[in-house]
Amino acid sequence: MQMREIDRLTTERYGTPSLVLMENAAAATARVVAERLSGDLSGKSVLVLCGRGNNGGDGAAAARLLAHAGARVELVLFGKLGETSGDAQTNFEAATGFANEGPTAINDQSSIATGSIQFFECKSEDDWRQLVSDQLSTSHDVIIDAMFGTGLTRPLAGVHAEAAKFLNRKRELRDIRMNPGTLIVSIDIPSGMNSDSAELIGEAVYADVTVTMTAPKLANVLPPAASYSGKVIVADIGSPAELIQATRANLFLTEESDARHWLIQTRYTPDSYKTTHGHALIIAGSRGFTGAAALCANAAIRSGAGLVTVATPASAQPLVAQQVMPEVMTTALAETDRGAASDEATDYFVKFSERANVVAIGPGLSSEDDRTRNFVRAIVEGRHTPVVIDADGLNCLSPWPDDLLGSREYPIVLTPHPGEMLRLMGTSDNAALKDRVSASRDFASKHQVILLLKGTRSLIASPDGQVFVNPTGNAGLGTAGAGDTLTGVITGFLAQAYGTLKKDADALSTVIAALYISGLAGDLAARELGMRAMVASDIRDHLGAAICSLDPDGEKPL
Repeated sequence: MQMREIDRLTTERYGTPSLVLMENAAAATARVVAERLSGDLSGKSVLVLCGRGNNGGDGAAAARLLAHAGARVELVLFGKLGETSGDAQTNFEAATGFANEGPTAINDQSSIATGSIQFFECKSEDDWRQLVSDQLSTSHDVIIDAMFGTGLTRPLAGVHAEAAKFLNRKRELRDIRMNPGTLIVSIDIPSGMNSDSAELIGEAVYADVTVTMTAPKLANVLPPAASYSGKVIVADIGSPAELIQATRANLFLTEESDARHWLIQTRYTPDSYKTTHGHALIIAGSRGFTGAAALCANAAIRSGAGLVTVATPASAQPLVAQQVMPEVMTTALAETDRGAASDEATDYFVKFSERANVVAIGPGLSSEDDRTRNFVRAIVEGRHTPVVIDADGLNCLSPWPDDLLGSREYPIVLTPHPGEMLRLMGTSDNAALKDRVSASRDFASKHQVILLLKGTRSLIASPDGQVFVNPTGNAGLGTAGAGDTLTGVITGFLAQAYGTLKKDADALSTVIAALYISGLAGDLAARELGMRAMVASDIRDHLGAAICSLDPDGEKPL
C-alpha cells in the first residue's frame, strides 16, 4: 500500500510521469535478466507473462527492451489488448510494434512472427493449454512473471493459476534434472502473493529472482512468503528519497551497506591494540556442558574482539580451557552442587567485570537451580556494560520480569529462538508468534530491550519499535552450536564498538551488523561445504572471509 502511494505522489508532487516510472521498472528488470545471461541477449528465448494492469505494463516494456537487445521474446497478455488502459496499454501497443502482424490469435497456426516479439492474447484456460502445446517455444532461457503486482489480495484462479502452476513445474523439473534450465524472474512480487502479508494466500509463482521497485514488500522478506521471491533485487525507479522517508516505515530489510558502514566505523588503525578492540566477558558453561562456552568464546575472539574471557564454574574451567582457542582466557566462578554458576559468585564477577566492555550470559549455563537464576538476575540488574543474554541465560529470566528494563547507556540484547521467546512471553501457545514482527516489536518496546528473534529471516526489534529483517543465512545454520556462535559474534562486535567508539557506540547497529555478517559467513561456508555438512565452527572459520568481502580495504595492512 505504501509503495503505491509513493508512486502516486512521485507523479503528483514531483511531476515524474507514471509512464517514466514504468519504463524505469522495465529497464531494471531487463538489466537483471541481461546480467543473469552474462550480458549477451542475442538469440536468447524469453517468455513474458503479463496481466492487464500496471505489473503487466512493466512486463510489456521489459519485453520491448529485451527485444531491442536481441532476444527472441514471446509476450502473453492474459486478456485482450482492448481491455488494457493507461500506461499499461501504451506499453502493450509499443510491444506489438515489434510484431509485424500484431497480436497472434491462439488458433491461428499459420501466423509466424517476423519481429523480435511474438504477441499472444490469452483469455481462458483452454487458450493457455493450446498456447503451451502448439505455439509457444518448448524451452526458454528466461520466463518473466508480470501477471500481478502489489494489488492482489485474493488467490489466483483460472488461467492465472494455471500459468503459475506451469512456471512452478518448469522450476521443479529443472531442479530435478540438475541443469541450468529456465530462469524465472518476477516483477515487484511473485504473482499470487499479497504483498502486505507474510502468509501464502494460494498458488503462487516460485521465482528465482524478484526485481522489486523502490523498497522490498513485506512478502518479499518475511517467511513463508519470502521463500517464493528467490533473490530479491531492489530497483530505484526514481521515487524521491524524502517520500520514502516520509512513510515512516518501521519494518526494514538489512542491507550490505549497513554491515559495511559498521565495519568502517570500527576499523583497525595502525595505533590500535587489544584494549582498543574491547574486552568481551562471557558467563557460560557448567559441569558437563562446556562446548557451548567454547563455541561462543572462540567466535567472539575470531570476530575481532581484543580480549575474551570465559567465566565458568570452577569444575568446568579445566575443560573449557582445553576447548577454547589459546587466545581466550578463563576464570572460575563459585558453583552449585550441580556444577552451575552460583549466586555466591556475584561479588567476584561484578568486580572482575569492571575491566570488560560487554558481558554475555547463557551458553551451556544451566537454569535448573534457583541460585543460578539469582546469579543471572543480579548480574543483569547490576550491569555497568551492555549485556547479551542467550540460551539458559534467557531461561533463568523467563518469564521476563516486568520491572527489568534495558537502557540506552547499558542496553540489554536478547537472542531467543522461538521456544525461548515463548518462555520469555510466559506462554506455550505457538499462536503468540504467528505474527513474529508484532510479537518482537511489542516485547522490545515494552521491556526496552534489543530483541533478536532467531529463525528463517531472523528479526531484530529495537526499543523504539523498529524491526529489521536479516536477509543472510541458510538452513545449514540450524545446527547445534550455531546460536552459541552467533552470541559470540554479537558479543565480540559489541566489545569492538564500545572499545573503539566508546560513548558513540550504538548497540542496535552493532547487533544488526553482527547478525548480517554471521549469516554471510554461514552462506560462504555453505557454498564451500554444502549446508548438510556444515557445523557451527565452520561459521566461525568463515567470519574473516565475510568481513573481507564487505570491507576489503579496511582489512588490508597499511
